Amino acid sequence: MILVTGGAGFIGANFVLDWIDTVGEQVVNLDKLTYAGNLSSLSRLADDARHCFVRGDIGDSQLVRELLKTHKPRAVVHFAAESHVDRSIHGPEAFLQTNILGTFRLLEEVRAWHAMLEPAARAAFRFLHVSTDEVYGSLGGDDPAFTEQHPFQPNSPYSASKAASDHLVRAWHHTYGLPVVTTNCSNNYGPLQFPEKLIPLMIHNALAGRDLPVYGDGANVRDWLYVGDHCAAIRRVLEAGRLGETYNVGGNSEMRNLDVVHLLCDLLDELRPRADGASYRSQIRFVTDRPGHDRRYAIDARKLAGELGWTPSLDFASGLRRTVRWYLDNQPWVDDVTSGAYRGWTELNYGARSAAPVEGAHS
Repeated sequence: MILVTGGAGFIGANFVLDWIDTVGEQVVNLDKLTYAGNLSSLSRLADDARHCFVRGDIGDSQLVRELLKTHKPRAVVHFAAESHVDRSIHGPEAFLQTNILGTFRLLEEVRAWHAMLEPAARAAFRFLHVSTDEVYGSLGGDDPAFTEQHPFQPNSPYSASKAASDHLVRAWHHTYGLPVVTTNCSNNYGPLQFPEKLIPLMIHNALAGRDLPVYGDGANVRDWLYVGDHCAAIRRVLEAGRLGETYNVGGNSEMRNLDVVHLLCDLLDELRPRADGASYRSQIRFVTDRPGHDRRYAIDARKLAGELGWTPSLDFASGLRRTVRWYLDNQPWVDDVTSGAYRGWTELNYGARSAAPVEGAHS
């Protein structure tokens, strides 16, 4: 069996579902169930003996110790993290507590347990740390994509805390011999994503008749990775990744934020037209940019492709259509997660920002 941390969040829940479907091996799922953790994302596993959910914090050393001793996992896949840049700007301390101190405590418990294993089990064990391309900082328009050798230059409290956790994982390998592998992925999208992130936020606001807030001039560029492809990459790295190595995971899909929103609006115009016949593009508004907004991310995933044979299976257009259809077909899930606390957050982050219609939004 494997131990997954943060397995009720967006990427973690998709990974747990994918793992049960493709590998069929038991998962012990440790999640604190903060605002972004949602057990309804795992509802179809409610009666599946292969899924054991435990509510708890990765920073609870005693709990982690007991889980390792009781379940004896052959691997730990570490997703648990505070992961939203805007939230890190408003409240950075939670990011330091979870992403840095929580990862440290988890590493310490795994290190102590790993040292007590029999030689064969010790050699087979893996700790896979899931991280982000944001640790590398920002690129100019003509700069080459991030490779695994790119220096860390984090620009937000979130990315700084993830960079610190990456350094801890690397140090625990080189100092203590813990068998670790790290993945740094680009922007994920797909089913079960909490609607604070760009794509589900825009879908949610569009259907509710609200403004579609686009930061700055909308020209910030991200590489987009469908979450199902990310799950496949993690499975492959866990299976055959070299110890102590980092693998970039990308979707080969660089897009400007404004272009992403335009594509979303066009899909919604096709799949769920507005009653008045107008385009959802008419709801787009430019808003004041967030502090320290990185201009461009781009991932060079040739190492993962060359060593382990992984490449994404979906292009952005196909993945986005699949994602929009999922949200349209799963409104009860969206209604469940968009509680009063969520509405309070969106007002905090977007309410005070000036808004202006996007020129040509009706085109």
